[in-house]
Amino acid sequence: MATDKPQRTRTAYIALGSNLGDRIAEIERACRELDARGIRVKRTSSLWETEPMYYADQDRFVNGACEVETTLEPLELLDQLQEIEALMGRKKLIDKGPRNIDLDVLLYDDEVVNHERLTIPHAGILEREFVLRPLAELIPTKALFPKNPWKFTQDYLNELPPSDPPLTTLTPSSSTQPPLQALRPSRKTHVMAILNMTPDSFSDGGSHAATSLADTIRSFISSGATMIDVGGQSTAPQRPEVAVEEELGRVVPAIRLIRSLPEAQDILISVDTYRASVAEAAVQAGADIINDVSAGAMDPDMLSTMARLQKTVCLMHMRGTPATMSSLNNYGASSASSSDEEGKVAPKDDDAVVPTIAKELLERVAAAEAAGIRRWRIILDPGLGFAKVGAQNLTILRHLRDLREWPGLQNLPWLVGSSRKSFIGKVTGVTRPAERIWGTAATVAAAVEGGADVVRVHDVKEMGQVVRMSDAIWRY
Repeated sequence: MATDKPQRTRTAYIALGSNLGDRIAEIERACRELDARGIRVKRTSSLWETEPMYYADQDRFVNGACEVETTLEPLELLDQLQEIEALMGRKKLIDKGPRNIDLDVLLYDDEVVNHERLTIPHAGILEREFVLRPLAELIPTKALFPKNPWKFTQDYLNELPPSDPPLTTLTPSSSTQPPLQALRPSRKTHVMAILNMTPDSFSDGGSHAATSLADTIRSFISSGATMIDVGGQSTAPQRPEVAVEEELGRVVPAIRLIRSLPEAQDILISVDTYRASVAEAAVQAGADIINDVSAGAMDPDMLSTMARLQKTVCLMHMRGTPATMSSLNNYGASSASSSDEEGKVAPKDDDAVVPTIAKELLERVAAAEAAGIRRWRIILDPGLGFAKVGAQNLTILRHLRDLREWPGLQNLPWLVGSSRKSFIGKVTGVTRPAERIWGTAATVAAAVEGGADVVRVHDVKEMGQVVRMSDAIWRY
């Protein structure tokens, strides 16, 4: 009796492009269509804004690439891509002209295809930075052509003349607000106001009464906040966990209130939670960003929930949990070398802080991508004060640019939250967190100089001024 042969799974790389309508939304819809047809999107590149090529009289493009798993043969895969383009309403009026969606097969395993309908590797791959740069994020050390096995994607990209203006990445923030552009030298730093709806946060617990909450939000906005981060569970060391229902009762009404205020229509709302159910309820209430101090590690449902909600997420570096992190701050070769008698980090530990954080963040990014979170939806946070003590935090601020440029972490936006933290008190001698304004100001300026895209702060009026001055110095 004849039996069907098992279908072989192949890896292919597909170019994504759009320059009409909501360009990012069109690309994300195309990725959903791929998944729905069994062409599983495993990983994506960043999204890059690029000048049009060949036909110049058209709007700028958003381009990217994705790695997919498929059982389809090359021409069958091409058929599916063209069906998706047709379904999404693409009309080809001008060759290489405007289009709401453009899907091309770039690579298919290591096969070479020469057909009247399809050439693999793609015929234009070597002349297009908007193709090579996303590919180099996904497969920097892959040989593109079997006849040149010693030459990799990154090598071909390095041979291209630099674009003028340079390509910049786009990280969507909301459907109504501009995306973050982490590589744009003149970008403005976002000020994220902290709205802790908790009675036990380390510096402002219980300070935001429900009766004056609207005035607090308006004050944040008038002082220059562009984001508000709403939290209902303290993540300070040794703070008790609250029930999910209590966290929801703190967070959801605050988000709804922000969304109801006319002054807050342009404000981005972030929810500070490590619980998937709270993240989902917050998004339904109007949150734009999910900010998880555990990068999805504390709730097994968080990463899959983030992927399903298709919101931008902030993945922070932390070890353990808020209850255990204080004992997990050894980044050196041995616990004996981690600190001296005054709590200052020893040289060996100091040298290891940034590489170790980078390695552990790479693991969380990989976990997020495996769960279906698009790379262009990821913001990173080095986690100042979370499983870091004393001078370790200063090391991170000194070397933030190294983290930004770390292989595998490049091109992503970064959030830095140093506000009022204990390492500032240790340096300045200011014991009360609410009085650490000047020390916080120095760390915020350092974060901007190091390339931070978002700074998370309590003292919005003062830090808003620091950010504006820092931007004037370093972002011009």
